[in-house]
Amino acid sequence: MPFDVMPWLEFAAWVLGALIAAVAIAALVAVIVRSLAKRRGWDERHIGRVRRPFRVLLFLVGLWIAVGVAFPSRDLIVPLDTTLRLLVIGASGWLGAGIVSFAFESVLGRWRTDVADNRVARRVRTQVLILRRVVVVIIAIVTLGAMLLTFPEVRAVGTSLLASAGVASIVAGLAAQSVLANMFAGVQLAFSDAIRVDDVVVVEGEWGTIEEITLTYVVVHIWDDRRLVLPSTYFTSTPFENWTRRNSELLGSVEFDLDWRVAPSAMREELDRILARTDLWDGRVKVLQVTDAVGGFVRIRVLVTAKDAPTLFDLRCFVREELIEWMHEHAGSALPRQRVQLVEQEHRPQRRDAVSEHNGLFSGSIEAQQRASDFTTAIPLPDLDDEPESDLAERARGRGDS
Repeated sequence: MPFDVMPWLEFAAWVLGALIAAVAIAALVAVIVRSLAKRRGWDERHIGRVRRPFRVLLFLVGLWIAVGVAFPSRDLIVPLDTTLRLLVIGASGWLGAGIVSFAFESVLGRWRTDVADNRVARRVRTQVLILRRVVVVIIAIVTLGAMLLTFPEVRAVGTSLLASAGVASIVAGLAAQSVLANMFAGVQLAFSDAIRVDDVVVVEGEWGTIEEITLTYVVVHIWDDRRLVLPSTYFTSTPFENWTRRNSELLGSVEFDLDWRVAPSAMREELDRILARTDLWDGRVKVLQVTDAVGGFVRIRVLVTAKDAPTLFDLRCFVREELIEWMHEHAGSALPRQRVQLVEQEHRPQRRDAVSEHNGLFSGSIEAQQRASDFTTAIPLPDLDDEPESDLAERARGRGDS
């Protein structure tokens, strides 16, 4: 059978027409979107997430239509038709994920986190990021299911799978118990407002900020640029410190163990001068008190406040350094000292010759002497001088026989 060129030429013409139509539609939509973006203030980077999948989807739809028109009843084009159908479904899912990302990014653009009071913005950002991940995962699952259902064999198997879905869900739930627990914990963290992105927390003895919250884990940016990755269930089952739960202002302390000759009033005046020349202090609280005075030292506690945790750390270090410099220059007597007292050996009085009276258990009184006689009375022995000679001779004979 000779090769028929006409259907392929017709197919090429339809493909060219589909490409031109896709370009024209994409250009028209781009003009409309740009005008809306200028009025709404949309970010061009976020629009790009929708533009690329939209153009790809337009071209694939046009190509699919061209195949159907050019080859209406040819079995040889079935694999190409199936491939185009799968690509169209995949591009549709890509476009749906891009639209979702664009919508959520537009919401995030309304809530700035680079301002002083950003507690609400951080909460909205955390919830939007979690929701975006959940919606994108759902779109991916639906897209994959739609692609699989294009095959007749998969649709036949799907009926039996739905019948056993109950048993399969139980088995899958038991097998993925920890994974599901982390996923539910991630959703709980997003909507319970326990932690938010950029919150200052103390976990596992480490101080840092929440950098990322996902469905399964949370990334904490430690102060020394390390990253601590914890499962989401950690924050729902383990106590932790959140320093920015309601606001970012904090109160910190600086303590000194000084000598008893320290002058708290002079030290308090110096604290006022120190805080007056720094922008780290927010002006809310400044207190200097003597909290203890035992063990040879006087404990001085300084309380100061700052707008956030990093600023408070620098303020405490600044106050500590300045007060130490001041004590070295103007209050050297307040520096802590260890005192040693040298005492000359005392002359002991000479012992009297006479025996001092002493009442003991077995001496010093009549009752004690009687008690001593009860324990120390000698056992009486027979007097050998009064014993008869015959008894002595017989005792001596008995010793010789032995």
